[in-house]
Amino acid sequence: MSGHALVGLKVANYFWLCSVTNRADSHSNNPKILTTMGTYNKGILGPFSGKVGTVVGAVWRGKFVMRSLPAKSDKAPTEDQLLQREKFTFVSGFLTPISSVLSLYFGSGNSELTRRNQAMSYHLKNAVDFVDPDFEMIYNKVLISKGDLLGIQNPSVTPVATDKLSYAWDNNSGQGEAKATDQLVVVVYAPAEDIYFTTLNAATRTETSGVVQLPSFFNGLQVQSWITFAAADGKKYATSVYMGAVTVL
Repeated sequence: MSGHALVGLKVANYFWLCSVTNRADSHSNNPKILTTMGTYNKGILGPFSGKVGTVVGAVWRGKFVMRSLPAKSDKAPTEDQLLQREKFTFVSGFLTPISSVLSLYFGSGNSELTRRNQAMSYHLKNAVDFVDPDFEMIYNKVLISKGDLLGIQNPSVTPVATDKLSYAWDNNSGQGEAKATDQLVVVVYAPAEDIYFTTLNAATRTETSGVVQLPSFFNGLQVQSWITFAAADGKKYATSVYMGAVTVL
């Protein structure tokens, strides 16, 4: 006969939850086999890591969490499910190159979702459209930052030779929490080549203008861009503004 049971073993200050297999094998010198499944480091009722039966314990954003194992399905995904997967992949692919900006300036750092995941959630709901047979980003709804700092007033962008974009705005420092030292953050995207350019300190709010020098391979390309302000210490940031499409000279 053979069978399975769960046994808790204490080693030092850790409890190990193991699966015990009884083997009715007359030729075996070790009829019981222990397979480690998970570990407890704060007592038998405390948080754990690893797989225990049908659940998995882990640490996520500093918290102990437990989640169920995904159920296996033999059913083929529906057309809607395939479309949702494609949508998720498309949006993720668009946002990944600017993750360094999103991780600093999108949403709240106190949310259970990471800033990157907050950005994913927003763009999946608001900034993507399906134009058969492809998905397309809605550029005027794309955000590179989402915060409460006073934003950019009367912004404009002008292509300048060679491979430069000149941005201008009104100085509204001193209003609310806006400061003269707030930094201009810029993201430039060329859809035809699927390439990006970012800078976190193109100018300060009080300067009222800033020129972004792009790499030469942007020359002649139509680009989309977004700008925002962030405090010098990065703790406050505005919601970004879409600047439209221009062609790099």
